[in-house]
Amino acid sequence: MTIEVRPASAFEDVRALVGPKSPGATVCWCLSYRLPSKLNNELRGPARGEYVAGLCRAEVPPGVLAYEGEEPVGWAAVAPRADTAFARSRVIPRVDELPVWSLWCVRVRPGHRRKGISHALIAGAVEFARERGAPVVEAYPIDSGGDRIDLTMAYAGIRKNFERAGFVHAADTTSVLAGHPRVLMRLDLR
Repeated sequence: MTIEVRPASAFEDVRALVGPKSPGATVCWCLSYRLPSKLNNELRGPARGEYVAGLCRAEVPPGVLAYEGEEPVGWAAVAPRADTAFARSRVIPRVDELPVWSLWCVRVRPGHRRKGISHALIAGAVEFARERGAPVVEAYPIDSGGDRIDLTMAYAGIRKNFERAGFVHAADTTSVLAGHPRVLMRLDLR
């Protein structure tokens, strides 16, 4: 099995991974950390998908997709922190003033898990950010201490996967997801 990671510029493939089953749904599309809260709450139903379609057409797509052959099997959201809710977060600290990029969502389709796709997505997201001048990539994974995590809440990733990718613990946070603390992990690209 060969996994290829590409910029997320194919809207239909992004839809297959993060679009809701019902077009009228007001959830997911991986927008909650990308948008200011007010705009996130205003975008309803099909407007959310239309917004993401615009992101996919932008010069810098909203993240990366993993493909097994031509089938999209994974998604990772990555963008400059300044363009995300993490720039204003009260629970995830700012370590310094570097123009870091945030990697906040890693999703692998059911039926494709446990094949190393999340590792390929993390590496692909890092390369995507590096190619666009990121000096540092941050992630905010769950530190579960080895406990199992509900898969619907595992989108933030788990600490050990980021450690395997070379990220180091930079700070604790006051953010909790699925009953577990999140930590701030960084990979310096300078």
